[in-house]
Amino acid sequence: MGSELKRKLDYSDYAAVPADGKRYELLDGSFVVTPAPSPMHQRISRRLERTIEAFFQPRTGEMFHAPIDVILASGDIVQPDIVVVADPKQISGRGIEGAPLIVVEILSPSTRRHDLGLKLQRYEKLGVPHYWVVDPETTRIDCHRLEAGRYRVVAEAQRSTSLEHPDWAGFTIDLEALWRESCR
Repeated sequence: MGSELKRKLDYSDYAAVPADGKRYELLDGSFVVTPAPSPMHQRISRRLERTIEAFFQPRTGEMFHAPIDVILASGDIVQPDIVVVADPKQISGRGIEGAPLIVVEILSPSTRRHDLGLKLQRYEKLGVPHYWVVDPETTRIDCHRLEAGRYRVVAEAQRSTSLEHPDWAGFTIDLEALWRESCR
């Protein structure tokens, strides 16, 4: 019997984490722990959820918000702020199984490095078609689309403009309303 240590963690390790009130994610086989989101983060998330749900729910799929497990691979279990699932077969008792249509991360000081670094890389490698990054600090949204295995920004907006996504006619995010009373 070998005494070799497990090098990368997987879903069984993630499932064994005690319910201690912390937010755990598994990125490329390593645990990442982040604090609960701030009130500002929650305001932005709630407003964006309403816009996304109103557009996508009747057309494309179902929207979920954190905390929900998105099981991209055995060593990659994340809890994005907002997720849009187009294939109902991906929804299981454990969470969302496989790459959802859209993953949205709202940056905060404690998550910025992971959201723009390792998470972006893992989402890209594991085939998440759309990755949207919402930055309250710069009042900016960048929408990435997976093309030939790499992300490319296909829509972006900042401050009080509106964002229209080229993949969904009629889908618009009013940034002035999104940031209202949030970024102080």
